[in-house]
Amino acid sequence: MELPLHRSKTDLVNLPRNSVPNIASVLREEIVRISRRGTRAQIEATKKAAAQHRHDIAELKRQVALLQRQIKFIAKRVSSSPGTAASEAAGTKLRFVAKGLRSHRNRLGLSAGDFGRLVGASANSVYAWETGKSVPRRAQLARIAAIRVLGKREALARLKAAGARPRGG
Repeated sequence: MELPLHRSKTDLVNLPRNSVPNIASVLREEIVRISRRGTRAQIEATKKAAAQHRHDIAELKRQVALLQRQIKFIAKRVSSSPGTAASEAAGTKLRFVAKGLRSHRNRLGLSAGDFGRLVGASANSVYAWETGKSVPRRAQLARIAAIRVLGKREALARLKAAGARPRGG
């Protein structure tokens, strides 16, 4: 049965029940179609923005990596140039190990007070260095390094020359 393009009231009444379009379903379908079109346009804009953001982030990561390489290179150049660090003495960098200080002081047979007099510090400072509670200053590190090369007799001779009476450790 072919339906005419223009329907009259009688035509609609004579049509079978299931062939009459339900106005609610037609409206719903039209609303869904229009909302999908609007949503699609918004989603496309969001996708383009997200792609641009990913591109920008990748570029920033490349820049950060380049800057980190440059910093590393400059740091190596600065640390390798002679006489730049204040903690260097005679061209070698000084380092401090608490256990080494205690064992050297014991090898010299000096009390913490006597050792402190040799390096220009108090006995409490020497104990704090040995336990790792503090670290000697650069000037004191240089003095400690100078004492490391001394033997027991030389250390005692320096104490006597400084006017201190060695107490022994």
